[in-house]
Amino acid sequence: MDLTLAYYDAHAQVFTSSTVNVEMGSIRKEFTALLPPHAHILDLGCGSGRDSLAFINEGYTVTAVDGSQAMCDATHRLTGLPVRRILFQELDYQDAFDAVWACSSLLHAPSIELPAIFRLIHSSLKEGGIFYSSFKCSSSEGIRNGRYFTDLTEASFLPLLEGLFTPLKTWRTEDVRPDRDEIWLNAIVRKE
Repeated sequence: MDLTLAYYDAHAQVFTSSTVNVEMGSIRKEFTALLPPHAHILDLGCGSGRDSLAFINEGYTVTAVDGSQAMCDATHRLTGLPVRRILFQELDYQDAFDAVWACSSLLHAPSIELPAIFRLIHSSLKEGGIFYSSFKCSSSEGIRNGRYFTDLTEASFLPLLEGLFTPLKTWRTEDVRPDRDEIWLNAIVRKE
């Protein structure tokens, strides 16, 4: 994880400029359709702040966190929000959020750590809370392009939910960035 955080701290400007305008509206709409008006959303691994800003503009309350200080700074500059620097494994919120949005972020956690992280996300959600996450769709795990990646398929993702979340929808999408041809696994689940 230290290698991944160092990557984002060193490449923040390039990463932000390549992701801040990526169109995620259709996936956000799938997510927000399940939320109450003015829901409180945790943007877990907020990156450039793109989604935090979109949620704010739609009338939601947003708490933004990221493990990279440079990404926290980028989100703050874009949104004006205070952004907390925290690792996934350090999540300490209890029954605080109506929803958690983890877009292309949890894929940087080693697979062995995901069950504990999912339990922390479960604790951070109010009863019946909604959780969105996305992973590159494959069975690969390890360091690629200077960062650690855990890819998941439906078969490896669904067991992580047992006793914590009820799956509402899983689907695959193509990468929306013009220079990428990756397939993504998207999932929306509800706290049990």
